[in-house]
Amino acid sequence: MTKLELLMQGWDAIYEKEDWYPPLKDALDGVTSEQAVWRPAGEHVNTIWESVNHLTYYKERLLKRLTGEESEYPPGLTNDDTFRVPSTSEEDWRKALAKLRAVHIGIREIISNMKETRLEEKIPRTPIGSWIHSLILHGAYHTGQIVFLRKLQGSWPSRRSFE
Repeated sequence: MTKLELLMQGWDAIYEKEDWYPPLKDALDGVTSEQAVWRPAGEHVNTIWESVNHLTYYKERLLKRLTGEESEYPPGLTNDDTFRVPSTSEEDWRKALAKLRAVHIGIREIISNMKETRLEEKIPRTPIGSWIHSLILHGAYHTGQIVFLRKLQGSWPSRRSFE
């Protein structure tokens, strides 16, 4: 299996294909805007929606970098800014989910048409292959957080079969 094939396998697993952990799409399936903004009382943890916005931001950055639209961080933006949820309506939650999906699919399309040699190309100083790999790991981390929040809410099944 080539590096590109491994990255594609990971990219698919992080969003929509079951592997050793549930894909993000499954972790978000059926979540309402109310559940998406919930956090345990007295705890400072990111909500599901905050994590979705954060994941979308970094995926969108990679997409823009792959298409040549961006090369550096926007000035003044911090990592904390990427978790913001400006509105908590059900419609805005659906839009946030649709944007996450669109950006993920946009990157997938580029990866699926990429030549293996492009993985070593640097944007601006990091190889594209490293960007993709890091975002796969990043997505797995936040998917785990989302599943844990859903377990705390009681909105995740106590037993889940994925075979």
